[in-house]
Order: sequence, then C-alpha cells, then structure tokens
Amino acid sequence: MEKPILIKGDSVVDHRGKVSFVNDFDFKDIKRFYFSQNHQANFVRAWQCHKHEAKYFTVIQGTALICTVKIDNWNNPSKDLPIQEFIISAEKPTILRIPKGFANGIMNFSKDTKILIFATTTLSETSQDDIRLAPDYWNPWKKVVKSL
Repeated sequence: MEKPILIKGDSVVDHRGKVSFVNDFDFKDIKRFYFSQNHQANFVRAWQCHKHEAKYFTVIQGTALICTVKIDNWNNPSKDLPIQEFIISAEKPTILRIPKGFANGIMNFSKDTKILIFATTTLSETSQDDIRLAPDYWNPWKKVVKSL
C-alpha cells in the first residue's frame, strides 16, 4: 500500500542570497498545478478525497498543517481511521506526496500562508474523481486551535 511521503529539500545561502530546492521531486506525472491561500489564519479546507488522483503539496509562504486519511470505504468512510499529520513550512523546503486513495485537509497557521499543489490528473479528470466530506468529518484541527 502506498502512503504519504515527505520529499525533503534544502536551502543554500551565499553573498547573492538564498536558493531553496527539492531536487528529488520528479514532475513526470504532473498534469496541472494551482495555489491555495485562505482569507484568514487557522482556516480549514477539508476533506477532499480522490480515488485516482495523487497530489503534491509544498508551502511556499508561511506554515500549514496538512492531514491525510486512507479511505477504507468510498460510500461511507469510517470516522475512526488513523489521521497522518504533517506540518510543512516555507522555511524548510519539503513536498508532501499524497497518493491516490486518500483524503486530504489543510489548516493554514497564518493569513499569508500560500500552498502550491501539483496534481496528477487534468481538471476534467479530477471533476469525476472529487469526493468532499465535511471539514470536521475527521477533526485533527480542534486540538491545534486549542493549543494556539
């Protein structure tokens, strides 16, 4: 079974400035990309589920909590499924790969957080594959908000 993985990058600084990179990322399956930015801090965008689409997330500004859940039943997913949590920051270049068969959700930690998302399907393909659940269907967000 595939599972989400972090593809780590790095940064170098010299007299000219800073260069950040994720050299182990391969674009071969990417068919489109888009940006996501919320209108306020601690906003939750969840849950998007895809049977056939894989996604890659990288935070290019700010910090976000990105959560994933492996779907067990597409008609009625269990509410007791394990949630994987990843905190991704623009300060440490990283790409999170979420394979097909997973739900994903995002909470940005600041209003200026900006996320770049790469997808393995076209827009018309994903429209046939997009399943949405309520933001609190699984709720890892409540513990984050309590700690802020």
